[in-house]
Amino acid sequence: MDVVWGYGSGMPRGPRVAVGGVVYHVLNRANGRAQIFGSEGDYAAFVDMMAEAVDRVPMRILAYCVMPNHWHMVVHPEQDGALSQYMAWLTRMHSLRWHGFRGMCGYGHLYQGRFKSFPVQTDRHFLAVCRYVERNAMRAGLVAKAEDWRWGSLWRRERGHAQAKPVLSEWPVPRPDGWLGLVNQPLTEDELAALRLCTRRGRPYGSAGWVSSAAVRLGLQSTLRSPGRPRQT
Repeated sequence: MDVVWGYGSGMPRGPRVAVGGVVYHVLNRANGRAQIFGSEGDYAAFVDMMAEAVDRVPMRILAYCVMPNHWHMVVHPEQDGALSQYMAWLTRMHSLRWHGFRGMCGYGHLYQGRFKSFPVQTDRHFLAVCRYVERNAMRAGLVAKAEDWRWGSLWRRERGHAQAKPVLSEWPVPRPDGWLGLVNQPLTEDELAALRLCTRRGRPYGSAGWVSSAAVRLGLQSTLRSPGRPRQT
């Protein structure tokens, strides 16, 4: 299933736009990897802001995990430009409120920079990304089982209230039977290496043919090239 439908005008660093038909993995980290979520109130406030941002910029949230010094989301923008608009509002307001609550306005940046993202093919690659996101706290040793981490979409679906905000959207592919068991199983080293590469470079994640096609359609050809200076001829 290929959901890349097209792209719009250019923008620096990353995809040209957040295309309405494309699913993205999104990540941002605290400046200096400092801890920014230290209490239940910190986590709850951020999750509330995720919902508030949806009210301002419609966004389908498919999976998420909020960690002590960073967060992951898998999102499906509803229209061109929505990804940048949603993330800009969320990170800006979170930074303002975080600093304001602590009386630290003007004390520097909360985040290390602009969010990182990469488009994801909606097939087994999408499922691998969601597994990676939803088991992140378990992989970090914060909980014994992935579903025990309250500040993630897996806990929300398994133990939370279905109508609690932000409301999780339907996935573009069916969730496999036994999903809970799958999330609690580690990804392969090849899967982890591929996801790290895509995170670092903003490279599309999917089959070889889909990656090439998506890179052209989204203006991400540079993410497929080897890093460094081009070879002299």
